[in-house]
Parts: sequence; C-alpha cells; structure tokens
Amino acid sequence: MKSKILLVGLLGAASLASTMPVRAQGLMNKLKQKAEQAAEKALDKKAQEKTGVNTGGSSDTQSTGSSGSSSSGNPSNKGGGGLVTTPPDVKANLAEAETAFKATSYGEARYAVQQAMLGVEMEIGNKVLLSLPETVSGLPFQKPSDKVTSTGWGWVGLTIEREYLKDDKQLRTLIANNSAWMSAINLYLANGGYAQTTGGEQNWKQTKVKGHRAVIEYDESSGYKLSVPLGQTSLIVWEAVNFATEQEVMTAANAFDIDGLIKTLGEQ
Repeated sequence: MKSKILLVGLLGAASLASTMPVRAQGLMNKLKQKAEQAAEKALDKKAQEKTGVNTGGSSDTQSTGSSGSSSSGNPSNKGGGGLVTTPPDVKANLAEAETAFKATSYGEARYAVQQAMLGVEMEIGNKVLLSLPETVSGLPFQKPSDKVTSTGWGWVGLTIEREYLKDDKQLRTLIANNSAWMSAINLYLANGGYAQTTGGEQNWKQTKVKGHRAVIEYDESSGYKLSVPLGQTSLIVWEAVNFATEQEVMTAANAFDIDGLIKTLGEQ
C-alpha cells in the first residue's frame, strides 16, 4: 500500500514539473545567468589582484602599472642592438665542413659548405659595392641604402643595391642574379618580332651601354629603366626617376665599369 502511495506521489510531482508555468522557468534561467555572471566577476577580480591588469570583465578601464608596459602586463621593448650582419667566416666554415665530412656527419657538412658559400657571395657583393661610383650625374650615393642579399646556395639570388639621390632626382641601381629577369631581357634582345617603331608611343627599345646590348624602357609614372645583361646569369638594372631625357640616363649608366662588374662577378 505504501509503495502505491509513493508511486502516485512521484507521478504527481512529475506531472507538476511538466506543467510548470513558462514564467517560472524563465525565472530559473535568470537566476542561473546571475550566478554565472557572479562567478565570472569573482574570477576577474582574482586575476586583477594577481597581475594588476584589468582583464576586461568589468566596464571600468585601468592603466598598467608602468607606462612602458603593454596591455598584456608584459614590458614593451625600448631598443636593442639588433642582429650582427657580419658575413659568415669562409675559412672556418670550410674547416668545419671537412671535419663533419670525415665524421660522416653529412648534414652538418652540407650546412657548413652552404654557410661558406654565403660568406663568399657576401664578400663578392661588398666588393662590387666598393667598385661602384660614389657620385653619378651629380647625385651622391646614399650609404644607408647600400645592401647585399644572398640565399647563399648555388649562386642564385644574389642582389646588390645602391641608391643615388638629390632632391627629387633618383637613380636606383640593382645588380642581381635573377633567372626570370634574364629570360625577359633575353627575349627582348633575341626575338626579332619586337621591332622598333618610328611612329606612335615607344615604351621600350634596344640600345647599348659601353658595347653591351641593353634594353631601355620608359613609363610616365615611374620614369626610365635600363637593363644590361652581365654574362649568362646576372644583370644590372638602373631605375631613373625625374631624369629629363633618355640621353641623360645613358650618360649616368656609362659612369659604371660594366666589364669590371662582369669580372668581379665571375661571369663569362
């Protein structure tokens, strides 16, 4: 008898829960949300006391303890010596490569050889920079713009840059080992279909710089561009901004020792 009464009571409770008004359920949800918000605020307060930084849980803003700190509580970097740009030591890396090779550490040997190659190319690039004129057509070179870049493997990707500038007149010089550029220039020079015209707009034409075949281009917005192949894999490119005439660009290019560059780069 007692079990029957208990069963009837449970069924009644279930029936009552199923018929609970929507309003009461909404009240329960609100209570649940308030409890969650209170828990979040408590956690934010603890984190703030620990780090001294507002975690964003409150609408109030708070500055960091130090003006040199970031919003994360970590100090901001205010300066440093940067990275050393000295080229790798060629002799030291060759000796290391030999030692690693004898020890059958071929991965280390390969890496040391690559570093030695990088050192050689950087030395070549710096030697080329020293051979370039310091003034061209009255434009002094900008020493901070001098740059030598190399991938250090297989004589691919070596670039040497120098800029000449005075007022708004600029001559950018780039010496590079770039197969894509070389293919484009050789296409210009070798394809007889690219003919010069005496009428209309002439945006490019073939020319020569100190006896070496070249291509000169002109664009209204960027100015003149003169490209000269240096042997089989390298070329020199001048970009002349605010030069008055084509002849002025050619005069600037003639200030460079093309044959000397080919020799230094080891081109044929």
